[in-house]
Amino acid sequence: MNRNLWLLAVLQGLFLANNVVFIAINGLVGLALAPFGWMATLPVMGYVVGGAISTGMVARTQSVYGRKRSFQWGLAVAFASALFCAYAAVSRNFWLLCLTTVVAGYYAANANLYRFAAAELAKADAREKAVSLVMAGGLIGAVIGPNIAARTRDMFAVPFAGAYLSLSVVAAIAFAILAFIEFPPVPKKAADAPTGRPLAEIVRQPVFIVAAASGALGFGVMNLLMASTPIAMQQCGLPFSDAALVLQWHVIGMFAPGFFTGHLIKRYGALPIMGTGVLLNLCCIAFALTGVELEKFVIALFVLGMGWNFLFTGATTLSLETYRPEEKDRAQAALNFFVMATLAVTSFASGLVMTTQGWSWLNLASLIPVAITGVAIGWLQLRNVRPATA
Repeated sequence: MNRNLWLLAVLQGLFLANNVVFIAINGLVGLALAPFGWMATLPVMGYVVGGAISTGMVARTQSVYGRKRSFQWGLAVAFASALFCAYAAVSRNFWLLCLTTVVAGYYAANANLYRFAAAELAKADAREKAVSLVMAGGLIGAVIGPNIAARTRDMFAVPFAGAYLSLSVVAAIAFAILAFIEFPPVPKKAADAPTGRPLAEIVRQPVFIVAAASGALGFGVMNLLMASTPIAMQQCGLPFSDAALVLQWHVIGMFAPGFFTGHLIKRYGALPIMGTGVLLNLCCIAFALTGVELEKFVIALFVLGMGWNFLFTGATTLSLETYRPEEKDRAQAALNFFVMATLAVTSFASGLVMTTQGWSWLNLASLIPVAITGVAIGWLQLRNVRPATA
């Protein structure tokens, strides 16, 4: 553990503060501006679609210019897009809001690589702990994200315009912190340097398939339920301050386990920890179906966050085994693309199912990706322990 890792953990926290505010307000602003109610989460979807589109570009810039320069460009985009989101809210321009969140996805595509950068800033035998520590930095987002959304909601006459403006300040702070982080230099590539395997060969590995599927579906289930929580609570007559509280506990659940998840993975292996994440997701769904009182939302979303942490940290650690150093840019871009594409689908499905079928059906629908994830993890576990035969 070193200074660079701690600063990177702070950047992770500020990134999550941005995400929490986006999740908390984009659906509500979308609901107020959209021509039809089922379009409410399109601004949320735009953010992750932009991230999916940007993964290849980010992989290229990180390979050529290095981590630091690419992260700086991502934060510059975050700063500018926050200002344009504020203008879209003030001008009541729904489509400009959607377009701006698509552009903001470039920031997400960059910041989602913080966890991989963490593995490069630590010694080889501490990679699990480094990934876990940086992800634990998301607790910063748990504290300041919901408070930003709640306290700046009515800063101006237009609801949530102040929240968008505050995100530009968060981006500026993150940009200043990034200046103090030292990343390994971009290695010079000799003409005869190995280029690694083709991406098609990397993604066909069983371990890569399970790591990618578990990370993407685990994130997708979390997004499916989290994106609709503010809308569901508003429909249940609960104030926005309650929604901010629920999201705060949700993000605490996402990142508080980061202080010990790495130790658990080191001791028991990635697959058992990922399996625990699946069980926690099932507990979340079961509890969410018991009622729509505030305490039910708090507990369900807190458990959902813990399930995401176990699944996503485990999947990230598992994926480190699937590529060589010279293959990292294309492999990590593929992993991020699968996550972002899944988030795009679940963001749209979240608003559609929530506004047409309701909270209970949304939770029941999430059982499908949870079951697929559990089967994939179980299959790889059995495959790994099965005795070799002639």
